[in-house]
Amino acid sequence: MICGILLAAGSASRFGSNKLLYPLPDGTLIGIAAARHLKQSVEHVIAVVRPDDKVLTNLLHAEGVSTIVAEKDGQGMSSSLVSAIRTVKDADGWLITLADMPWINPQTIRKIVTMIEEGADIAVPYYGDHRGHPVGFSQRFLPDLLRLTGDKGASELLRTNSNMVNIFQCDDGGILQDIDRPRDVLAQSEFIT
Repeated sequence: MICGILLAAGSASRFGSNKLLYPLPDGTLIGIAAARHLKQSVEHVIAVVRPDDKVLTNLLHAEGVSTIVAEKDGQGMSSSLVSAIRTVKDADGWLITLADMPWINPQTIRKIVTMIEEGADIAVPYYGDHRGHPVGFSQRFLPDLLRLTGDKGASELLRTNSNMVNIFQCDDGGILQDIDRPRDVLAQSEFIT
């Protein structure tokens, strides 16, 4: 089984409020849209949330998404990722995505999952010349993922293992579009197809 990991424990300091509870133009909350797309594509999804984020936690549970609290709140993306991997370390692989990226097409997510299931050690989508999310890792990378530190997530593993990266070229602009500020919701949703 490939486990989907939704990283939802960021501080959202540039946004000014809890951006994952901010509505998209269709009314769906940012974090819930990202969770739904991930849940459509993998059998098991676990979200890493902040200790004080009870509203998002309850909404994710209502969507059938398991949650864990980030072990070291404020310690960066790697800490959240390590917490999740440790919780589901027996999975065959992991699909890592960010909760502030609500426009990733579920078909793109499924393609990355399929690549890992079919033997890829690392799978990433590209839109043109740009690498995006989600990123898939096989069980082979368990020790490396558990040693991650800092706020760059698993990007260092992609760099140091570039010969093992399998690329999926797609036409899904959502793989590049995260939300940092309220104005990003409208600006980015206009060109996502």
